[in-house]
Amino acid sequence: MVVVVVVGDRFRVLTDAQWELLELLLPKSEGRVGRNFSDNRLIVEGLLYRLRVSGPWRDLPAVFGPWQTVWKRHRRYAADGTWDKVLIALAALADVSGDLDWVASIDTTIVRVHQHGANAARHTQGAPSNYTNLLDEPADHGIGRSRGGLTTKIHLITDGAGRGLSVLITPGQAGDSPFLGEVLDGVRVPRLGGGAPRTNPDALLGDKAYSSAANRKLLRRRRIRAVIPERADQLANRKRKGRDGGRAPSFDREAYKGRNVVERAFNKAKQWRAVATRYDKLALTYRAGVVMALVVEWLKLLGDKT
Repeated sequence: MVVVVVVGDRFRVLTDAQWELLELLLPKSEGRVGRNFSDNRLIVEGLLYRLRVSGPWRDLPAVFGPWQTVWKRHRRYAADGTWDKVLIALAALADVSGDLDWVASIDTTIVRVHQHGANAARHTQGAPSNYTNLLDEPADHGIGRSRGGLTTKIHLITDGAGRGLSVLITPGQAGDSPFLGEVLDGVRVPRLGGGAPRTNPDALLGDKAYSSAANRKLLRRRRIRAVIPERADQLANRKRKGRDGGRAPSFDREAYKGRNVVERAFNKAKQWRAVATRYDKLALTYRAGVVMALVVEWLKLLGDKT
């Protein structure tokens, strides 16, 4: 296959091998009866370039063509879940080849919202935010006010090697623990040999923020081994009750040492400037950028192996 170089090395993010794999997973046209996309690689490289350097869409270098075209593709892929489909397809390929570690980790990180991303109208009165459907735009756009100002929180589950499986965006002041179930519901890895997608890791590693009775019950019901340390107040309360306090939850200290992979995943994701600081007005488009960053990490593993 002859690969056409569409942009100079200064602007390129993907290798030719990575693009060949990604191209197989991206839509070829606007729909069943839509016209085929032209310059698909050029547009995707433009999306990744903007994710890498941030800045207004209008300032996108002319080498990528009209900035409106690049923005519209980003908006389309965010709304129809294209990048999520690519992510789970890459995870499925990794699962088949034995490169997906099902000892998963969960954590969150806070991102400051730039003033250019905070001026969309928010309709929080009488319209509760919906975080159960990853592709629904919440009424508050996933922006909240905390001690650090306007912030957004990224909830992430990775495999045992720190590669992303599920992403959820909430306001920055939202707690970690209440959203464990929603983030876990985003893990759906198809089985290429047939059958229902795999949704349950062998184990889930989380810090003390996730140590609630509800979370432990949820993980037991789904037959996922919880590797979560007990909080000090929970330990004291259990001891105060004596026999009525019940047993201490099991905790594998050795397995817990692997939890840092999710923190390293955040460090890699924040190398992309448009992830480290939120400039997007919509949670939908910001989340799509985060998923794109995770897709690139999978491509680094799988694209160069093909």
